[in-house]
Amino acid sequence: MRVSAERHVLILGGTTEARRLAAELAADPALRVTSSLAGRVAAPRLPAGQVRIGGFGGPEGLARWLREQHVAALIDATHPFAGTISFNAARAAAAVGVPLLALRRPGWVAGPDDDWHDVASLDDAARALSGMGERVFLTTGRMGLGAFAHLKDKWFLVRSVDAPEPPMPPRTEVLLDRGPFTLDGERALLHRYAIDVLVTKDSGAAATSAKLTAARESRIPVVVIRRPPSPENVPETPDVAGAVRWLRETLG
Repeated sequence: MRVSAERHVLILGGTTEARRLAAELAADPALRVTSSLAGRVAAPRLPAGQVRIGGFGGPEGLARWLREQHVAALIDATHPFAGTISFNAARAAAAVGVPLLALRRPGWVAGPDDDWHDVASLDDAARALSGMGERVFLTTGRMGLGAFAHLKDKWFLVRSVDAPEPPMPPRTEVLLDRGPFTLDGERALLHRYAIDVLVTKDSGAAATSAKLTAARESRIPVVVIRRPPSPENVPETPDVAGAVRWLRETLG
């Protein structure tokens, strides 16, 4: 895409979609593209264009940054479970008058052979495990493991990009790995660790969906944590192509 003069676009990123969007937009010399990363991963995959790492200081701090940096458009391409920044973005964009789009990947949909148990939170997921298996594959990330720390009768395999910190379940093995994950790899992992229940967030996307297929094949129940609510009255698109179209229409 081309616009009439250089415009500053801020992408709230950290996801695969955010990196793809940054790469496409940064190729246009008429755009100045900045990606903002929360800084929760020690060695993040850096997107094309300019990058800033760290928080803004709430919606007021983000609004101030939008004004000072003369941002023409804001795209929230954060993880579906990064709810706080999405609400901060909505408040800041409204305060400054900057157009805002949410790039939200579609959630996963259970098939007829899936044994999914929807819950609203990590705490609810921990309670749901009381009637399920003894060897748990926990793929909710390194944050929030304290919700499962009291479950002394179960064994946990925790997979995350960076090492988690206490509190966590007493019987825990940590597997440091980063997606995308293959179906063959997930099948082998479930077999090797004798997993009999999976806990995951409804993150969506294909990069981490192979575990769901492997669980279905092995008839393993899956506890799925539903996404938190998102801001109302913010336009959304499910893919990068839709974000590019919105930006073209918005900037003219």
